[in-house]
Amino acid sequence: MLWAAVNPPPDTKSSRKDGRDALQMRPLKLELGYSAYAEGSALVELGLTRVLVTVSLTDGVPRHVSAKEGWLMAEYNLLPRSTKERKERERQKLSGRTAEIQRFMGRAFRAALDLSLLPNKTVIIDADVLQADGGTRVASLLGGYAALYAALDRLVMMGKIDEWPLSEFAAISLGWFGEERILLDLTHQEDESAWADLTVVATKEGDVIEVHGGGEGRPVPQAIYRRMLETGLSQVPELIKNVHAQLRKPLS
Repeated sequence: MLWAAVNPPPDTKSSRKDGRDALQMRPLKLELGYSAYAEGSALVELGLTRVLVTVSLTDGVPRHVSAKEGWLMAEYNLLPRSTKERKERERQKLSGRTAEIQRFMGRAFRAALDLSLLPNKTVIIDADVLQADGGTRVASLLGGYAALYAALDRLVMMGKIDEWPLSEFAAISLGWFGEERILLDLTHQEDESAWADLTVVATKEGDVIEVHGGGEGRPVPQAIYRRMLETGLSQVPELIKNVHAQLRKPLS
């Protein structure tokens, strides 16, 4: 196989169209409080990708959840001109991709949030993609974390919760391009040509919350998969630090 025929050092020099090094993220910008009505909100910019995330807290939980516990659900949506060609609104039935991302987001947030501290409350995280250029689920998770942090901080200030329920976490995407070439934070064009892609969600301590992705038409060698995972995990602490700097809240 080509990847095993030669064993060059990992590619860290720039050969990307936007001039980034292989393991360099695009600029991340968070604008908190973008929505006047939501309990928490953030406009996220990750390169050319822009996502508006809002957090709503409502009374009551689904039937399968005890009223002594809380619940969290996530919704994700690509707006009609978030892509180069207009995308139809998903009014009647969600596409497989949309449903997959919503489940992915919901699992990630529920793993990071102690819902026992929000009894009989449902947290709804809405991520609406305004402009898509790769990394929309990563941007949705980072923006959702920031918006949820703001909403929970408000509840603490109001005396409605006594303990902090949210673990510090972040998400990052990676792609494999053959041999040992791994790139961080793919644009849409890069994602289309990747041999494999991976989204890693983890805490600052390195505990894994979610790992999502795999080979695109070919299997991924174990050594490459492990290196993608390890690379993603190594980036999480700095990314959390970046988010908290924009939240203007110190790390715990």
